[in-house]
Order: sequence, then structure tokens, then C-alpha cells
Amino acid sequence: MSGESATHEPILGLGTDEVDPELVALPAPPRRERTLTVGLLLVTAVLSAGMVVGLRRDAVYAFSRPAITDLGDLSVAPPAAFVENSHIEGRGLVGAAGAIRYERPFASETFRAFPVLHPSGQPNVWVEVRLPAGAEGERYVPPSSFTGRLVRFDDVGPRHRGLKSAIESRGQRVPAGAWLLVNGEAPGDARWAVLLTALFACFAAWNLYAVARLLRRVR
Repeated sequence: MSGESATHEPILGLGTDEVDPELVALPAPPRRERTLTVGLLLVTAVLSAGMVVGLRRDAVYAFSRPAITDLGDLSVAPPAAFVENSHIEGRGLVGAAGAIRYERPFASETFRAFPVLHPSGQPNVWVEVRLPAGAEGERYVPPSSFTGRLVRFDDVGPRHRGLKSAIESRGQRVPAGAWLLVNGEAPGDARWAVLLTALFACFAAWNLYAVARLLRRVR
């Protein structure tokens, strides 16, 4: 009985040094398609990470304290009073001649960036004012009191990217370290940036995880 059962016992596997001919006959994996997929995932991960970096200041501003710091006259306020990414209030006369008008996609309002007139003649603070549709006209008078978010031109987010170069293209020089006051923007208005930052962070993490899965050796 023992000899007969041993004769009819099926072979469950091959030796460690033997090669399965069925595995050898399988077609090679699509290396080109996998390379393209990995490249696309890496590009998407890098772009998503770049958006996280670009939106980080907007997201941080959403968690700022709602208290408003009064800077008084913006044209003569001491440099130490200006704090990056803070919610401030200030006053000052703006130069309509040096203003620049622009629009944004999916926004019915128009926007203007005014330089705050400075005693030296060289402004270092600009104010962005949002104008409702139909508010612009020949009799429009810009405000002289502002409340909103204070940021440096060199550290503006994606919404104001290119504004500095647009101002300078009109003959206005924006000095290094100049400030932009986004009038009417409170910390609660920046919650959209928190959601977008989290979304892009998830995109970047998921794409890197997918790349790791594709490049992982199968044992």
C-alpha cells in the first residue's frame, strides 16, 4: 500500500533550481507602458507637491487669529509693524494713476491694485481692491481705509502670481520686500486653501504610493 500510494502521489512543485516552462513562455511585461505610467505618476506627484508649497501660506492664513492689527497710516508705519501673512487694518491715500486693473476667471468682480502714496515718492505698499460688477466708472473714488491680509509680493500665492511683473510692465517699480494688502480678505475666507492643500497632498501621496507599487519587485 505504501509503495502504490507513493507511486500515484502528484508532484506539487518543482525544485528550487528548475524552471517552469509555462512561466518562460509567458510574454514579457509591457516595460514601455509601465515606464510611461511611472513617469506620468511622478510628474503628477511633483505638480501636486508644488501646489501644496504654493498654497501653504494661504492655508496658514486660514488659521490666523481673527483679531485685527491697526497699522495706522500705511505710508509712514514703521517696517517692524508689518507682519507677514497677518490680518491688519490701515489707512492711506492711493495713487489712481499707478493702479492696474485685472480680472480673474470665474469671478464677476474686477480687481485693482493701487500703490499707497509714500512721502519719498517710491511706494512700498500696494492695496488690492475688489470691485463688484458695475461699480467701476468715471466717478469711481478708491477707498482710503483698508482691512485685509498683508503679504509680501515675493511670497504671494497662485492667485497673485504675475501681479508684480504686470505692475512693473506699466513703468512702476516694485522694490524688494514690498507689501500687498488684499483688502477684504479675512482668515475665514482662506478656508478654500486648506481644502485644496489637503487635496493636492493626497494626490501627491497616492501617486508616490502607486509608483512604489509598480516598481516593487514581485517575489
